[in-house]
Amino acid sequence: MGIIATIVIGFLVGLVAKFLMPGKDKGGFILTTILGIIGSVVGTYIGQALGLYQVGEPAGFIASVLGAMIVLFIARMLTR
Repeated sequence: MGIIATIVIGFLVGLVAKFLMPGKDKGGFILTTILGIIGSVVGTYIGQALGLYQVGEPAGFIASVLGAMIVLFIARMLTR
């Protein structure tokens, strides 16, 4: 059940990040989900570096969206 929850939350995070950063993005469900999952990992890492989260504690939804937006920004810069 944990993997399914990760996929669903990753998809929602990816959708919100793409909504907040409008532009031309290729990719459908799978790339949006991967964006959200990677964004959650980035949000967790940044939160731990700033002392907001302890080791083993996942990032919240807002931090995950911010992480996904960072990943989306970097991806757009690399594919330009």
